[in-house]
Amino acid sequence: MRWLTGWSTGAPRAGAPAQETPGSVAPIAARALWAGPNPLWAVGDWRPEEIRLAALRPGAPAAVTTGPTGPDPVEDTPATVRLAVLGHCGASDAELAAGLAAARGGAVRHLTAWPGSYTVVLRTGTRSTVLLTDLAGARPVFHTPWAGGTAYATAALPLADLIGAPIDTGHLAARLACPESPEALGTGTPYLGVQQVPPGHALAIRGGRPYLAAYDDTGDAQQRRGEAPAVRELTRALLESVRSRVRTPAPGRAAGERARLGVDLSYGTASATVALLAAAVPLAPGPGPVPAVRGRAAADADPASGPGATRTGAVKGSWARAAAPGRAGPEQLAAVTLGETDAPATLAPDVPRLRHTVLAPDPATLPYADLRADPQDGPLTDEPGPELVAAARAEARFGAGGTDHLTGYGARQVLDGHPARLADLVRAGRPRELLPPVAALAGADRATAGVLAGALRTPLTVVRAAHRLSRIRYADALDDAAVRLTLRHGPDGAGTAGARSADDLAWCVPGPAARWLSDEALSAVALRLRLAAREPAPVELPGARRARYALYRHARGFRTLVHAAEQPGQRLHAPFLDNQVVRAARLFPDDVRLQPGARHALLRAVLTGAGRTDLPPDWGRGPRPDRTAPARAGLRLAADGLAELFDAPLLAEAGLIDLPAVRAGLARSADPTAPLPPGTLAGLAELAATELWLRRVRARRHGACWTGLPPARRAALAPARFG
Repeated sequence: MRWLTGWSTGAPRAGAPAQETPGSVAPIAARALWAGPNPLWAVGDWRPEEIRLAALRPGAPAAVTTGPTGPDPVEDTPATVRLAVLGHCGASDAELAAGLAAARGGAVRHLTAWPGSYTVVLRTGTRSTVLLTDLAGARPVFHTPWAGGTAYATAALPLADLIGAPIDTGHLAARLACPESPEALGTGTPYLGVQQVPPGHALAIRGGRPYLAAYDDTGDAQQRRGEAPAVRELTRALLESVRSRVRTPAPGRAAGERARLGVDLSYGTASATVALLAAAVPLAPGPGPVPAVRGRAAADADPASGPGATRTGAVKGSWARAAAPGRAGPEQLAAVTLGETDAPATLAPDVPRLRHTVLAPDPATLPYADLRADPQDGPLTDEPGPELVAAARAEARFGAGGTDHLTGYGARQVLDGHPARLADLVRAGRPRELLPPVAALAGADRATAGVLAGALRTPLTVVRAAHRLSRIRYADALDDAAVRLTLRHGPDGAGTAGARSADDLAWCVPGPAARWLSDEALSAVALRLRLAAREPAPVELPGARRARYALYRHARGFRTLVHAAEQPGQRLHAPFLDNQVVRAARLFPDDVRLQPGARHALLRAVLTGAGRTDLPPDWGRGPRPDRTAPARAGLRLAADGLAELFDAPLLAEAGLIDLPAVRAGLARSADPTAPLPPGTLAGLAELAATELWLRRVRARRHGACWTGLPPARRAALAPARFG
């Protein structure tokens, strides 16, 4: 796990205990990026090019460095401004210097507009620090009171270790019951006393006190454009995101090691799009990051360009260049697929740079494979998530990939139209635009449930639910959700596609694990919803809000996947979760997003704009493999391990689950002949992953992240308090 941490101290408290002496505490195996009263450290296996620092002093130009450096011999003054950009950032040194100069006046949004995925830390003087989260939530920031000031980090576990925080059972109950509802989750974390900065917000710490402020608009209707301009902006953003990763050299590798570049093919159009874009990017001739340039300036700034550079795409900056005479051919990209035998149908023909690798099915890579050994030997992630039970499967897939491995994670949440957006169309006075998506749902239900369901029941159910969500008061909606949660009337994922879409047309929808929670836990979460109903209603439309928090949940899952499955020295990339791609996707009108097959059509338009015009007519329409079969096979093979895991689970000790119901659900899921509602496997994965995570947290030694901390006695779980 890689993380940043630091703190800003305020006035010392009278009689502060010894463990709250900042000078005696430091993270283990950390690199100091700057010192002083507001120190900053980088912990973990950061690459040199992932640490970029800029400093600006009066009367001198900004100094930009790459990689860890020694202590600055010049002492900072109140007029000194420092900038740290950690992660993958496609900005040039000149852009970093210009961004730092502009940030000196208080503007920070432009610091999040460069290609890539990174964390920004801005320090003004010696007592003011600002940290910026990303828009999707894949690179979060956490903070907690400490030493009379505020400690912060890009991981919650080190902060919990710093203050000796127990597990917050109330937050775990909310995560399991309503994982996409901010009204239930708030800004808490699984650790009592550690708070998260919401995505798209800045954490400003002045004099040791934290302040939160949004730095980015959530994308109101007045910002949206027509379909063609939005497609051009999406194409440009995605091209820059992929190009900046492909053209940034990774550390050297010895013979026989994994490829430098890899792509993950999950038989989806998103991963295929990233693979095709990566395969078309010419490699940089020299070391160091290549600046992201646009338009005619691209030909001047790129050493590979020149008279032989030909424009083939419809977007500025999309160039296809022949290799220079005498230059070695482009290296191949390792394209990985797990558990399938044929090449993905979503790949276009004639892609010589992609070396497709098919990993044969292996019982050791099935979900829940880690339970056949000691569960506590697995990775300890920052937070729980269902990705933990599939870590072995993901690790095998990523292990066969590249040192820099590009994935299509997040495309569905960034590009698709959430069903709740149908209510936004009704609110906007555009009910006719409901016809195409409702007709598509009706057609799907007609094929599976008969003519009556498809032609009559589905349209009436979906349209009525959309009108209800568009009219209901926010407070009434949360009160109604609290009642349904307490009475266990949440959706189970069964029924037709239209019924499932109608269930999603609500301000708050229970998660798949809610059906197995205890009555006490459900009542506690319902109380949170009722208290939130007394707060002012959000100005955001319900569909846009639901879609945004679905993206946050998915990005949180990707971060857990990275912690659990990323190989040492490897980097997993999700270009669709980059800020500039998320901003570009917000430009699409709701009716475009909700068209049947919208995501495939948008990705096809992106590839066409990038010069890939040879896609087959049925690209993206092939059948998808069965995703439930590996999960059920893994449940059968790990039946003994799951029985032991839920023999005396910590979840039951904390009063969170209905243990007999959970055991019955596990037994039914392991039976290959028993029919299961679609949400059953997802709910059991949430519970098993949370139990695994709790056991690994309990087995962890206190103070493993810090030096100078006195021993502390703490329980793995806070007292059973759900308030």
